[in-house]
Amino acid sequence: MALNHLNLSLQFGDIEERAQHRAALPRHSVARWIRHALLRDAEITVRIVDAEEGQTLNRDYRQRDYATNVLTFDYSQQPVVTADLVFCAPVVQREATEQGKTLRAHYAHLLVHGTLHAQGYDHETNEREALEMEALEILLLSELGFDNPY
Repeated sequence: MALNHLNLSLQFGDIEERAQHRAALPRHSVARWIRHALLRDAEITVRIVDAEEGQTLNRDYRQRDYATNVLTFDYSQQPVVTADLVFCAPVVQREATEQGKTLRAHYAHLLVHGTLHAQGYDHETNEREALEMEALEILLLSELGFDNPY
């Protein structure tokens, strides 16, 4: 995909092990990973939150009462992609450990995943779309130097 203009806001909430998450998410890397998955210019806020905030957002906006790894709030797709990507730090950390990945690699995958969602990609509607999105994630992450996340 092409290099696009990105207006990025990177925010860290009041999370445990903040230094570890900041180290895994240097601003230049976050911008690079998101840009690599963009089809057009974008304004994206990335916020790293604790389990309580993650669960509240997932419950209030998706009616699912648990903290999940990433929530994508997409506000517009054209002419500029406008979205908030909210990551629940303890869930991302736990998944990285369970999957034998570095925290950095797991965040890279979830940033690409969330950026694709912000552009209209969906893996919950049907299996064909899920397979297309997964294949694109694998390709993009490979181009960024990361192993297949699945």
